[in-house]
Amino acid sequence: MNQSQLLKLGKEKLKQENIEEAENKAKRLLEFVLQQSREEMIRNLLEEVSEMQHKAYEEKLQEVIQEKPLQYITHSQEFMGLSFYVDENVLIPQPDTEILVEQALVKIQSITDREIQILDLCTGSGAIAISIAKQLQNTSQYMIEEYQIIAADISEKALKIAQKNAMQNQVQIQFLQSDMFFNLKEMEFDMIVSNPPYIETKVIDTLSKEVKQEPRIALDGGEDGLVFYKAILENAKQYLKKGGYVLIEIGYDQGKKIIELWKELKEGCQLELITKEPIKDLGNNDRVMIFQKVAKEGE
Repeated sequence: MNQSQLLKLGKEKLKQENIEEAENKAKRLLEFVLQQSREEMIRNLLEEVSEMQHKAYEEKLQEVIQEKPLQYITHSQEFMGLSFYVDENVLIPQPDTEILVEQALVKIQSITDREIQILDLCTGSGAIAISIAKQLQNTSQYMIEEYQIIAADISEKALKIAQKNAMQNQVQIQFLQSDMFFNLKEMEFDMIVSNPPYIETKVIDTLSKEVKQEPRIALDGGEDGLVFYKAILENAKQYLKKGGYVLIEIGYDQGKKIIELWKELKEGCQLELITKEPIKDLGNNDRVMIFQKVAKEGE
């Protein structure tokens, strides 16, 4: 059997099982099994495949049919034009989160002529921190002398993956195991960026089988989905320089809830909401909110 015939078999099998994007998934699986790029696949369609390759492809097709995320099978996900290793210990970076990175880069442009410090809370695969670092490394539009990025996560397994991704993408980031701010004593940042767990506990069991295979610790935002946002809003002032920013990714239906939460905490949190309405993602859903630390009265 040649590659073209095996690919056809894969497409048909996934379509029979009503798998979404069956054709694309069949192609990506075969590229992974044969260790070929899309261009190499096109050139080699008439090349024969070995029995071992055929068997491996059939096994991977079965994993897709059982609703294992394709990214966990191929251990790869693209984000901000970069390639990231992912497995069951980290969330799969999604295109909507690119909005958070883009907004962070816009705010970084307003911080000039000095070293800046950035904190990525709940870093997971490291996609946010690494993407920011890569942009700062590769462009002259950011008028900063130096930068330091610290990426924190409670999961040791996630941090190992994030370190692997930093090496793969050739950026310098300091990784720190910490339950939110717990191990960040006496540190101050120009920016805190975070895509924390934000799904309500009761909703998790209703999610698709694919999503439920992602780490629960990275999904579960507590009973109301706001536990981590509350921790960020209450504590960020201790870790932000005056004028520093907090950028958070939110769920599509959480904009009003977080505005209400901020109003409750406003008197003590020293944060001003500078996005009066949440910034939308490509699907026109609420996705990013930005806060800025304001000076205490008399300062």
